[in-house]
Formats: sequence, C-alpha cells, structure tokens
Amino acid sequence: MIQTERPYVLSIAGLDPSAGAGILADVKVFEAQKTYGLAVATALTIQHDASFRKVRWVTLEEIVAQAEPLFERYPIQVVKIGLIESMSVLSGLLDWLFRQNPQITIIWDPILKASAGFDFHRLILNESIPILQKLTLITPNIPEIQRITGQRDPQKGAQLLRTYCNVYLKGGHASSDNGLIIDYLFDTAGKVVAYPAPCIPNGEKHGSGCVLSAALSAGLAKGFSQSKACANARLYMNSYLASTPYLLGFHEPIV
Repeated sequence: MIQTERPYVLSIAGLDPSAGAGILADVKVFEAQKTYGLAVATALTIQHDASFRKVRWVTLEEIVAQAEPLFERYPIQVVKIGLIESMSVLSGLLDWLFRQNPQITIIWDPILKASAGFDFHRLILNESIPILQKLTLITPNIPEIQRITGQRDPQKGAQLLRTYCNVYLKGGHASSDNGLIIDYLFDTAGKVVAYPAPCIPNGEKHGSGCVLSAALSAGLAKGFSQSKACANARLYMNSYLASTPYLLGFHEPIV
C-alpha cells in the first residue's frame, strides 16, 4: 500500500551537497508545495553555494536503473529534469520515460552553466528539435535561451522555441528600471502571459532556477493549469528569494 494523499513528482537532476540546487533542493520544494518528491541523480558534484569544483556524470544506464523501481512502485505523472551530461543522454532518457508513461509531463530546466561559472555543455538548436518536441515545458533564463536559439532578443528566442514546446522564460537576468523583473510564459498556442515580480534586495540565490522549475512541476502535478502553475511558481520564488540575505534560501509553504 502506498500513500495517495499527495501526487508524486520526480526530479532527475544533479546532486549538490549544499542542497541549494539539484535534487535536494527540488525535494525541499516538492515538500513545501505539498507533493511527494522522488529523486534520481544524473551527476555527483563537488561544490558549495559559492564554488563549483568538479562533476562526475552518471551514465544513462545508471540513471534508468535508479528510476526504474520508482516507476514500478509509484504513479508518476510529472518529471522535472535538470542538470544532464549531454543531449544524447537526455534523448535516451526521454525515450525511456515515454515508454513508462506515454502521457507523462516533462519539464526541463536547461542548465547550460553552473551559477559558479562552470560550463557544462553546448546545446545546438537544430540538433535538439526532436528532443524539444517531447517536452511539455522548458524553463530557460535569458542567457540560456540566447545560447539555445542564437537570438540576442530573448523574447524572439522564446517565440522560436515555442514552435516545439511551451516556454517559461525567466527574466531575472534582465535589467530593471522600475523595480520589477518579468517572467513570461510563451505557450504553443501563441499566447503570452507575463508574471511581474519585485526585485528583491540581496535576493540572489544559488539554485534559484532549480527552485522555480520544481515549484512549477509541483503545481502541474497538483492539477493546476499551466498558467496557474507558472503563477504559483513565481509566488513561491518571490518568497524563497526574500527568505534570507544569503546565497542559500529557506523553503516555506506559501499561503
């Protein structure tokens, strides 16, 4: 017998020993969002919140071996993918996930560079279209969408990407003259929804992208519409960024 009071959400991402990012941070978010978090490691990192030193990648076979018993036991409908070694590993993982559940919802937070400055890999758009088409949602920040699409204008890049999947464009890297940052949802139907949020003094956080995409994944797992899940995730992010003046934040449920 297993619990059914909360939906299950699976994070497939890196293991960050500081717990500010990756699967440890994601599970904290899932708990605060009243879902049940499961986790599979794609990488073992040597780091803390201010220094990234080394990564040891987990093979696709080992990723699948971790995930297989979870899918045998739990009704997983939503998966969040974070740090992953390469597009070929991501492609193989997506194929395996769809064999487990053809209706699965997949959110990918495309971590192309660690916040401490370590470059992981380069995503090439033309080679990645078959992968993007399998995603429910991708959550790039501005530098990431510029690198993925080659477009200097991030909104033009998002418009290009939404040809293949829904795009939640994080606006935290944009300059602000009015004390606001604005995230945008570009959906595949052509609709654009803005999510303005206050710039929070000393609000920079290690792993903030992981936290937002995890909150968004939890919202979808709870049955929220995509727009409501994005709004909920933005509110959770506001609370998280304001929780401490440090690089590591605290996770609290939002009312």
